[in-house]
Amino acid sequence: MRRADRLLKIVHFLRSRRRAVTAQTIAEQFEICTRTVYRDIQDLMTSGAPIIGEAGVGYMIDKDYFLPPVTFDVDEIEALGLGISMVRHWTDDGFAQKALSALDKIQAVLPAALQGQLEQITTYSAPNLAPLPWQVSFSDLRDCMRRRRKIAICYSDGTGKESQRQLRPLAVIFCSPVWLLVAWCETREGFRHFRLDRIAKLDILEAGFADEPDKNLAAYKAQDGIPVA
Repeated sequence: MRRADRLLKIVHFLRSRRRAVTAQTIAEQFEICTRTVYRDIQDLMTSGAPIIGEAGVGYMIDKDYFLPPVTFDVDEIEALGLGISMVRHWTDDGFAQKALSALDKIQAVLPAALQGQLEQITTYSAPNLAPLPWQVSFSDLRDCMRRRRKIAICYSDGTGKESQRQLRPLAVIFCSPVWLLVAWCETREGFRHFRLDRIAKLDILEAGFADEPDKNLAAYKAQDGIPVA
């Protein structure tokens, strides 16, 4: 990997992490030695990247920091186009508009040689011809995840039995044609999945929740045999 590419990837790596990342973690991620990490971090800071931290403690970057425009190869453009198509056809109007906005921004920064590639994409997502009706807002739910706001729902299981749940929403997973909400259920004290089409009512609560190690998304991903609500 070229050093310039590695520096760019290190910035992306830091932006994707919520907590400070040690030099050892960065070294393992990019298969380099910690001395190289220290040098790369120093060069990034010198170039203006808002990285805070120090050797032996860890590094974080201001999440408001945006990288200058980057270019994509043909397959990357194809993958981005497919992702945008899926968002448009399988989420809600608000998120679909964000996908179109992202497409406009991508097209604006592409070099002239690649401008036509977006018009020649050959991989698509078809519209959902038999959509499962939702009574909850996909965008509001995502906002609760970002802001770590608890929610209360009225949920019906596969037999039609209703229950009231108080949740910490963590993620949504697309299992065509179903969207699943992944949450820590405070009512059942464990991770659960909830089909969006079976949530009859959703209330956003004033209470927030902390990123507790045993109840967060990382813990969910690490756990096997997740029970389904």
